[in-house]
Amino acid sequence: MSDEVLYEPAAPGFADRAMAVYRVLRDDYPLYHDPLDRFWVLSRFEDVRAATLDWETFSSSGKIEAILAKPTMNSYDPPLHTQMRGLVSRAFSPRRMNEIEPDIRAMTRRLLADFVGSGHGDGMADFAALLPAMVIGKLIGLPDELVDECRHLTDQMMRIKSPEEGAQYALASYEIFRPLYEERRRRPQDDLMTALLQAEIDGVRLSEDDLLAFGWLMLVGGNDTTTNLIGNGIELLARHPDQRRELVADPELIANAVDEVLRYASPNHSLPRMTTRDVEHEHGKIPKGARVLLLWSAANVDEREFDNPEQFDVHRRAPRHLALGHGIHYCLGAHLARMEARIAWQELLACAPDYELAEPPQHFRSSTFYGWESLALTFEPSSVAPPRP
Repeated sequence: MSDEVLYEPAAPGFADRAMAVYRVLRDDYPLYHDPLDRFWVLSRFEDVRAATLDWETFSSSGKIEAILAKPTMNSYDPPLHTQMRGLVSRAFSPRRMNEIEPDIRAMTRRLLADFVGSGHGDGMADFAALLPAMVIGKLIGLPDELVDECRHLTDQMMRIKSPEEGAQYALASYEIFRPLYEERRRRPQDDLMTALLQAEIDGVRLSEDDLLAFGWLMLVGGNDTTTNLIGNGIELLARHPDQRRELVADPELIANAVDEVLRYASPNHSLPRMTTRDVEHEHGKIPKGARVLLLWSAANVDEREFDNPEQFDVHRRAPRHLALGHGIHYCLGAHLARMEARIAWQELLACAPDYELAEPPQHFRSSTFYGWESLALTFEPSSVAPPRP
């Protein structure tokens, strides 16, 4: 047991030294107990994966919720989680996602027309943060004038330093969604809000609290993870121009690159669980009622599972990575996130294959998410092609 606080993801500079911290955790403290008694950490791939499958022991229902916020679907275990997930799964089915792919590509090209055409810009604020907000806004049914306001809330949520900080942003989202649900009751539309209003569990409609919680969950899930996935890929391809050129030459390889970015630079550090019983682990005992962090980002660079895991390689086949979770809480929007990233990089590389970082980027600080404050990019005029209409 270390008396030093080893895992503090919101600390200044943590993201820059994360790989080294993860190595220490996996090798020396595979069952790490925070000396301040805030949480336990599992960091090896097999330990994290096994915990996701044992929801009866590593429960989502008992994990610490942000104060005053309403429980979301991710805070439930079966059977309620199964029922609630089923309500929205059709809206995120591969078939439905493929139907909206042309819309996503059109949105991407519109953003790039201004972004690339200017010769420089912020890869986060001008592109990576905007596309997911537009896409999830369309699926939910947000009016265009509210998309930026909702994105601002999730952008702040992305930078929280402790779970309790997130409550204020969830509460603000409820005030946005209340009148929107009321409007859908009067005038149903072909969107997720209307589908939730019409859904039933055992013949009972969702409560107002459930509806508001779903709205917030869809915003955070649709914005933050995908924003960081797209941004992390832009940064990695800037630092690996040889691999970027391979993707330019063979755009079909981009789909595989999406999973390598997810593995190598996971958009989420971890998610919590709560133990429902004492757990005997090879390296110690986790007591009942303990908050346990499943450290996706450390598991995804575990040499016990992946060869040369700290090497970024767009040719790598790593289908077992855990960046999008595993088991019953596997990311509902996984297909959508992958598709958005694939389209974003396809279109960016098609019109600006030789972009460069104008200055070294800085990570933002967060207890949960991993990404960049900004990505100052420049585009060589001779290599820029206008985005296709």
